Amino acid sequence: MALLRLTSGDVTGFKVFFALLILYGLISYAAHSAIHMKFVKPLGADAPPDRFSETRAIQHVRVLAEDIGGRQEGSPGLKQAAAYIKTQLELIRERAGTNIRIEIEETVVNGSFNMLFLGQSLSLTYRNHTNILMRISSVDSQDSDPSVLLNGHFDTPPGSPGAGDCGSCVASLLELARVTVDSGWIPPRPIIFLFNGAEELFMLGSHGFMTTHRWRNTVGAFIDIEASGTGGFDLVCQSGPGSWPSSVYAQSAVYPMANSAAQDIFGAIPGDTDYRMFANDYGDIPGLDIIFLLGGYFYHTSSDTVDRLLPGSMQARGDNLFSVMKAFANSSKLLTAQERESFRATDSGSKGERPVFFDYFAQFMVFYSRRQALVFHSIPLAIFLLMPVLLCLPNGSLLRSFRSYCDFFKGLLFHASGIILAILFPVTFSILRLIFARQSMNWFANPYLAFLLFVPCSLVGLLVPRFFWRQFPLSQDVNTLALSREELADEARFWGAFGFYSLLTMAYLVSGLSGGFVPFLLSAFMLPAWICFYLSTKFFGHQSLRSTACYVIPLVPCLTYSVYFGGFLAVFLIEKMGMTGSHPPPYGYFVPDAIVAAVVGLVTGWCFGPLLPVVGKWLTKSSIVLFLLHGSVLALAVSSQLFPYSKDAPKRIVFQHTVQTRDSNQILDASYDFAVVDSNSLMFVFEHAPEVAKELHGNRELSFDTVKQSDLETWKGIFPISALFSRSLKFPTKTEEISKLYRYFPHITARSPVITDGGSRRVNLEFSTGSLKEVWVAVLNITGPLSNWSFANNTVPAPVKVGNRPPSYICRLSGSSHENWTFWLEASSSEPLRVDIAVVDLYLTESTKKLKGLFPSWMDVTTFTSFMSSYVF
Repeated sequence: MALLRLTSGDVTGFKVFFALLILYGLISYAAHSAIHMKFVKPLGADAPPDRFSETRAIQHVRVLAEDIGGRQEGSPGLKQAAAYIKTQLELIRERAGTNIRIEIEETVVNGSFNMLFLGQSLSLTYRNHTNILMRISSVDSQDSDPSVLLNGHFDTPPGSPGAGDCGSCVASLLELARVTVDSGWIPPRPIIFLFNGAEELFMLGSHGFMTTHRWRNTVGAFIDIEASGTGGFDLVCQSGPGSWPSSVYAQSAVYPMANSAAQDIFGAIPGDTDYRMFANDYGDIPGLDIIFLLGGYFYHTSSDTVDRLLPGSMQARGDNLFSVMKAFANSSKLLTAQERESFRATDSGSKGERPVFFDYFAQFMVFYSRRQALVFHSIPLAIFLLMPVLLCLPNGSLLRSFRSYCDFFKGLLFHASGIILAILFPVTFSILRLIFARQSMNWFANPYLAFLLFVPCSLVGLLVPRFFWRQFPLSQDVNTLALSREELADEARFWGAFGFYSLLTMAYLVSGLSGGFVPFLLSAFMLPAWICFYLSTKFFGHQSLRSTACYVIPLVPCLTYSVYFGGFLAVFLIEKMGMTGSHPPPYGYFVPDAIVAAVVGLVTGWCFGPLLPVVGKWLTKSSIVLFLLHGSVLALAVSSQLFPYSKDAPKRIVFQHTVQTRDSNQILDASYDFAVVDSNSLMFVFEHAPEVAKELHGNRELSFDTVKQSDLETWKGIFPISALFSRSLKFPTKTEEISKLYRYFPHITARSPVITDGGSRRVNLEFSTGSLKEVWVAVLNITGPLSNWSFANNTVPAPVKVGNRPPSYICRLSGSSHENWTFWLEASSSEPLRVDIAVVDLYLTESTKKLKGLFPSWMDVTTFTSFMSSYVF
């Protein structure tokens, strides 16, 4: 019966609505296929020897992730992986011709330095980490020739077999090295493959190369390959210094996947890569940071397995790497460190230049320099400012131009309010939904649900200003003009929207960011679309659907890119929300849903916003708004029936077996500590894992009030990752099993008497990890009047706060050895120095393994043992 009450205007509006729905559906399907590499056909094991083969590369991944398994520091798998890589490189060398030289090295790196990671200042000291290197060069090359470096790491985080992160990287480099030799290509400049064994411990392998290896000063360009998932988009997330690396990539990549906006937001994402060691901290080498970004559900989990790798991803990566590597090697701009220093002395202005670039569906790439961007990105604003004057020619007056400016400015506010409401409406809807829901993040395992929930109400937000301003408040006098009120209102709305995007483009430019190409594209395509619309009204009339079509069709390439870019951003964000942290109550519960709603609203705004000035009049119908609101309510009902997690989108849990010790052989206490890294708390976990709850707490009521909460100091073994935790829980456990497993526990002893000099004290200490089996890392937390120490070239980092303790100094120690650590601390006064240690051992007791096995399969539990003790000197 409702359909019978629709007016002719409503029917026309629904026709336009469903036509646009079909258009955006087709575009979304194309974008989904592109970002998941559906257009790339993987080559088989029988591919020609001069071609990169994904199938051959996956054979390496299978050995690393399945036959060897976890490759964490302290585990036997790490040494096995190094041996496998070296063996494969030696097999490649055996096939090499006489016209190339191949050098293979296994190096052991040691070092100590300070760094800022996740906003925290800490010191890192390491020893006996392994790097494997291969250098391919012509027989005529010199050791001092500039070279191209390709870097990937073969270690993995605790609990992960590391197929994607970063077995796929190692396998890509092994296959690339084979292609380099078997293709018969003779590199005009040396190619260095660096397989580093300590990236997960905060980029230690690359630091060791950059500070100690004899080839480090010959590197003229580098490509760092990483994985934040299991495939899909292999995006250039960072490039520089300067514009040369991204320019080479734009010209040579077979499947270009890059945009300069990624570098704008990379710093906001928790984490880092070896790129910083090569390009920023310990070198100024021009290079690229290329990262798998989809499949983030499995990143750093036990589900990072071979079967999760997205087909076509490694093929696209390999084809790109081979082409870009050759382009770097052939470039005249490839310089050694000394040559770069000399070049900078004469051309200091190019290093900080950040170009603008973006790919279009991985088919081609648009690239222009910062100077060109100053011109291109200023044109839309210039047009916006001049248009009121030009429209009043030839007989216009200044008063009419001023009134046009006023109307255009009203149109700008009109469009800006729509974009803001397009973000606020879904955020408000997400908060209201959670007030009545039992759990957050229902969209996590079902990404399509986020779009069903938030796109309709975002569209309502876009349309709301049009309802309030049905009669656009014109400043111009309609009676003196040839145009109708409706035509003048549409003109004001269009130029207001155009002005909004042109101002946004300039704001990006002035701020020094490189993502301004997004609003620039919108304004650049809106102009010809408006011209087509204006001309079509001469033939079809202002109220014709044909005229509207003439406006929409020229915008399709721009809308397609907006869906491609925005859809990827939304999907990437949804996959990462499972590890962004457990925010404190009472508002932390709402944070993930509000963030996803805001991003989906923003994406909806820029994907649909350019159509609004012309198409909005067809859609501003109460029946359409009600239809959209009913769609949101329907999605809400669907969401209440869907569970947030699955085997393909696991809930992450951190499980630490904490052992408090004194000296080398005494246990003070032991507990099982649990934390989560998203908004569904541990109460949600234990509600859905009743066997675990019963094992830990019996049949008693389990809540945050009845169970002791762990403080952040309990988690200092994984500092600063522990900053992501909120309201973790502690359950007491027995100590007998630990006493039987370990003869000695980690401990510190004073090696010699305290030395006093001019009011300061120096304490010489020796640290032993005891008889622990698979030590991953040891963390020293030093509180007191520390003025100097033997770490990091005698440089003390800035103090940090861990939990409720006073400011302290953090040093992470890693690397296995039969020798104890020896170091000294210097105090500036007679006040005592307190040293807290936490040693993370990846070996688990049988009881811990049994408890871990009780969790459901849709929960991924990262488990380790942490031995903690305290000393005062």
